[in-house]
Amino acid sequence: MIRSGNPALKESTFLDLGSGAVVSRDAGAMSLNGTVNKTGILLLLSVLTAAFAWNQSLLMGANGAAEAVAPAATGYMLGGAIGGFILAMVTVFKKTWAPVTAPLYALVEGFFLGSISAVYELRFDGIVFQAVLLTFGTLFALLMAYRSGLIKATENFKLGVVAATGGIALVYLASIVLGFFGVNIPLIHESGIVGIGFSLFVIVIAALNLVLDFDFIENGVEQGAPKYMEWYGAFGLMVTLVWLYIEFLRLLSKLNSR
Repeated sequence: MIRSGNPALKESTFLDLGSGAVVSRDAGAMSLNGTVNKTGILLLLSVLTAAFAWNQSLLMGANGAAEAVAPAATGYMLGGAIGGFILAMVTVFKKTWAPVTAPLYALVEGFFLGSISAVYELRFDGIVFQAVLLTFGTLFALLMAYRSGLIKATENFKLGVVAATGGIALVYLASIVLGFFGVNIPLIHESGIVGIGFSLFVIVIAALNLVLDFDFIENGVEQGAPKYMEWYGAFGLMVTLVWLYIEFLRLLSKLNSR
């Protein structure tokens, strides 16, 4: 049974492709190397637009202060976040479109990442570099642990991570809804012990989702999923990496605010 906390890589992804979707490897099936290569392409595309948004956000700042750059970066952040969400939903429900929508998602998401990174960087010098190192360090560490068998995606492991991911999603959703009414959930978004502990917990769950993503992609390769699922698998992994990077930014900002 295939299960992932990532909504893009859910249990039924390979099961609901329709009859005849699973093909032989000779006909061009999903491969691990192909998925890795396409993940690299998506990361490169996101870096390109992130660099543009980063530079534009800084240039539009009046005096280099975070409060001056924030309004300039808002357009890129909102456009990237909304556009990325729409493209993500299209990709999830139209998997055959992944070869087109996944690269578009990476490009649009890059605008969001570059602009929000610029705001954090001007508040806390060096925080973006630290967050990037931590994100990719976590990725490679968990990949090695998974490939060596040190971490195994058992059914109980999957159930625990999925449940925790759902709980975090509900907390964030509640924060957004309550924010419209001027109500903030206390402590968890602050730089105190509770806030830092919450961020650490979220980072651990986001990191464990990488393990589920690796397992999911590996199962797809073993089942001989269609070639376009390489783009879909890369897209799902990209979603988790974006989440992990943002959570590292939040944790580091809390630590620097103490």
